[in-house]
Amino acid sequence: MVYFEDNEVLIRDMIQSDAPIITNEEIAQGWHQTIEKYEMRLQHQAQGKSFALIAEYKGNVAGYINIYPNSEGGAFANQGYPEIVDFGVLVKYRRNGIGNKLMDIAEDIASRYSDTVYLGVGVHNGYGSAQRMYVKRGYIPDGTGVWYRGSVCPQYTDCCNDDDLVLYLSKKLR
Repeated sequence: MVYFEDNEVLIRDMIQSDAPIITNEEIAQGWHQTIEKYEMRLQHQAQGKSFALIAEYKGNVAGYINIYPNSEGGAFANQGYPEIVDFGVLVKYRRNGIGNKLMDIAEDIASRYSDTVYLGVGVHNGYGSAQRMYVKRGYIPDGTGVWYRGSVCPQYTDCCNDDDLVLYLSKKLR
């Protein structure tokens, strides 16, 4: 399904051939990535558990986002709130409005299920641009503090500032 299209950007459902493209592009830009993550997202989409979307920029795969209408993880697990998961725009395609367009579509899909959407964002500097974008879009911290590997990280607990250390944010959609 196509969710958006203009002269430069196309937002559509993810297909199998996207997985190796995204994986290889992320590896090329220095990210630690495996194809299994994208294959899992495709499987969840096929099972009706999620929406897995791809952004193309001038015909090239440029970004992705996933929406889980009733997420089973994170700060709002099993409360009927949609979660935005695994959102990214390849570095060479950033600053072309792709990220905001993906978020617009994700929030629109989420609004069909609830008046609130949430997401987890990494706290290290590699997520800096995403952190700033979420705040500008009206996302606020949920108040549970940082999470590490799927659960709240208790005060004074040692953890690693890796991709598993996240802060959950939510946004009222209506």
